[in-house]
Amino acid sequence: MAKTINNDDWLWVVVQDPGGKEQFLGQQEKESNISFIPMFKQKEDALMCMSLMTRDKKIKYEPQAVIYSELKEQTANSGFLLYLLDSEGRVIEK
Repeated sequence: MAKTINNDDWLWVVVQDPGGKEQFLGQQEKESNISFIPMFKQKEDALMCMSLMTRDKKIKYEPQAVIYSELKEQTANSGFLLYLLDSEGRVIEK
């Protein structure tokens, strides 16, 4: 896949428990058992995909913009990969 993201790009991720103990909402590929953080180029894409994500209905979630270089740094040691998704949840880039 061609690289479509630069370190200084702002991307949207879904954050659970905003304003509390915030953390990025991770997902898991069922086939390969890989854990990943979904990220999106547009806020609207993140909003559309939230209904497709596995979530705890008791926790509040919201899309937030994060600069890509900081997102990479924060997830580097977490065991999660970063996946760029489109509005329908299809992987654009891993």
